[in-house]
Amino acid sequence: MTEAAAARPGGLPGGQAGTLAAPHAPGSLGVAAEPRALLTYLTDLEAWLDARRAELDRLDAAARQAADPSVFTADVVLALTLWQAVRTRTDDLVRTWDSGRAGTVERERMSQLIWGRLGGDPATSLLSLVEAARLCDALAGQLAARLSYDPHAADVTARLRTVAAGLVRAEDAARGDDVARVSRLRERFGRVRTDAARGADVGGPLGELETEVARTERDLIVASSRRRSLARDRERAVKLRETLAQRAPVLAGVADRCRREIADPPRRAIPDVTRLGEVPDDRDALVAYVERLGAVERAMEACEDAYTGPLRERAELRFRLKGLLTKAAGNGRDRSPTVTAGEAEAREALETVPCHLALARHFVDQLEVLVRDLPSRGTR
Repeated sequence: MTEAAAARPGGLPGGQAGTLAAPHAPGSLGVAAEPRALLTYLTDLEAWLDARRAELDRLDAAARQAADPSVFTADVVLALTLWQAVRTRTDDLVRTWDSGRAGTVERERMSQLIWGRLGGDPATSLLSLVEAARLCDALAGQLAARLSYDPHAADVTARLRTVAAGLVRAEDAARGDDVARVSRLRERFGRVRTDAARGADVGGPLGELETEVARTERDLIVASSRRRSLARDRERAVKLRETLAQRAPVLAGVADRCRREIADPPRRAIPDVTRLGEVPDDRDALVAYVERLGAVERAMEACEDAYTGPLRERAELRFRLKGLLTKAAGNGRDRSPTVTAGEAEAREALETVPCHLALARHFVDQLEVLVRDLPSRGTR
C-alpha cells in the first residue's frame, strides 16, 4: 500500500475483500432444496450481506477521498446495486421460509428465487441471486485492489502489470464474440506499453484502458458464471427427463394391472415426457422446460396414486380377511355355518377378477361382525 492510501481515514480494506465470499447455494431450478440446507444458506447469506455492506461502505468512503473519485463511481454504484438486489431477494426468501414452516411447494419456490432471474433493475435483471452475489464479491475485490494505491501517483510499470494480469484473466474467460473484444484490448495495451517505453505521458490512455479492462473482466465473470450455471441446470433437466421417461413404462404396467384386476378402475392417461422434446440450451427456454418437467412429474405421481390405490386396498382387504379368520379360529366361531358362509362370500368377492372393491369391502366388514366373541350365557 502506498503512503497516499495509508493516509486515508480508516485505512483501506483491500486485504479483507477477498475473505468475504457469498455462501454456496443449495438446490436448483425446479428442485425443492432440503430444509437444513436452506436454513444454513439463509443464515450464511444474512451474515454475508452484513459483512459485504460494511465492506462496500468502507470502499465507498475510500473512493470519495481518492484523487479522482469519478473513476470509481460507476463500480461503487454497481456493487451497491448488486448488494441491494441480493438483499431484496433474501427478504423474499425469508418470507417464503416462514420460520421453517415452508413445505415442498414453498421450498421449490425458494429454489426458483435463488436460481431464477432477479428482474427489476436493468443492471441485475439478467442475473440470479447466486450470480449477483458472486459479481458483488468480484467488484468489491477489484475496487479494493484499485483503491489500495493512488492511480495518479503510482508507478506506471505497476499499473501496466496490473492491466496485463487483468487481460490474461479476461483471455482465459473469453468465449465466442468476447475473444475479439479482449483481442482489441490487448492491442490497445500494446500501444500504451510501447508509448510508455518511449517516455510518453500515458496517464489518460492508461486510465481509460484500466477502466475498460476491469469492465470487460467483470462482464466475463458474469458470462462465465451464467454458462456454468446453465450447464449444471441443463444436466439436471436431462437427468430428470431420463428418470421420468424410465418411470413411464413402469407406471403403464401398474395401470394395466389395475384395469385387469379392479372393476371400474381410474381413467387417467400416463404422461409422455418425450412430447416435451429435447432439453433446450437457451436459459429462458430451459426455465420453462424445467417447469413443464415438474408438471409431468406431478401428473405421474397423481397417476401412480390413482392406480396403486385400488390394488393396495384389495391387498389390505385380503390381509384383513386373514386376520379375521385367525380370530374366528381362536374363539371357535370358525365352526359356525354363518361365519363359513361369510368367509366364502368375502373370498369370492376378493378373488373375482375384476374385483368389485365396494362389494369386497362390504363382505369383509360383514365377516368382522360375524367373528366377534359371543356373549356368555350368564350375560343379560
